[in-house]
Amino acid sequence: MSHYDLLIIGGGPIGLACGLEAKNAGLRYLILEKGTLVNSLYHYPANMTFFSTSDRLEIGEVPFVSNNAKPTRNEALEYYRRVADSRKLHIRLFEEVQSVEKEPDTNEYRVTTSKEIYHTANIVLATGFYDLPVKLHIPGEDLPKVTHYYAEPHFYYKQKVVVVGANNSAIDAALETYRKGAEVTMVIRSAEIGQRVKYWARPDIVNRIEEGSIKAYFNSSLHAIRPLEVDIQTPEGLVTIANDFVIAATGYQPNFAFLKKIGIALSADGKFYPSYDGATQESNLPGIYLAGVVCGGMDTHVWFIENSRVHARQIVGDIVAKSPTLSPSA
Repeated sequence: MSHYDLLIIGGGPIGLACGLEAKNAGLRYLILEKGTLVNSLYHYPANMTFFSTSDRLEIGEVPFVSNNAKPTRNEALEYYRRVADSRKLHIRLFEEVQSVEKEPDTNEYRVTTSKEIYHTANIVLATGFYDLPVKLHIPGEDLPKVTHYYAEPHFYYKQKVVVVGANNSAIDAALETYRKGAEVTMVIRSAEIGQRVKYWARPDIVNRIEEGSIKAYFNSSLHAIRPLEVDIQTPEGLVTIANDFVIAATGYQPNFAFLKKIGIALSADGKFYPSYDGATQESNLPGIYLAGVVCGGMDTHVWFIENSRVHARQIVGDIVAKSPTLSPSA
């Protein structure tokens, strides 16, 4: 079967929430995910604890029970697997969408993936933002010692580590690697640790910096990376320090090239806010909807699981209202 009432691009929590709403509405739907289930969460640091409580990560009224109020990455992976299995969601993993094209003289779209071609009148883009890191654009950024994805701390034992950034990902990496024996230096553009850092982690990192256990250069930027050292531009001038690894926790961004290729209108102010109706989530293209963090452009901290779960209900409600004769799901 290649024809669907709704194709959902992205198998993260919000994509799954859209699938649950589509299933409840009796739509013939399919979720397409280029990686594994909840691919972004899978690539989170192994020891990560969510800022949100488990009830705020629930979708489709499926209870999320965790050992503590704030669940871990592994608990979240288990929960979303359970949702997909218990609700028998139609999802195809490791199938990347390559193009979305309007079918001539119809109200349908032709969606070509790495494995198949599909036809649908409605599409949800729930593509998240975690796959594309914000680059530093400095010499040496492509060296093997540099990563934009921190996984776990043991690897950095007895190593000289530079962590770039001042928000949650950077703080987690700095604290964990320090506690597993790394010599940690932070490079921070602003004058202080980010205000959105998890409330239990912020005083910890501030105290470690104040006592000198972790060195921090504020109002500074990484200038260049070489195999055995890095240059840091500080208010006092250029500083060169010995270095083994760089963790560039500089944030991530949606795949704007993919959105542009489809035809989604983006703002010209450098924030790349996509055009959509806040009441229905429908974009400037009829039948193509936006859900989740992708709605925020470069402001990836605006939308997250707990405040964008409602997008699923808005989208499916609009589709059903516009197309009362949609086929029942097979």
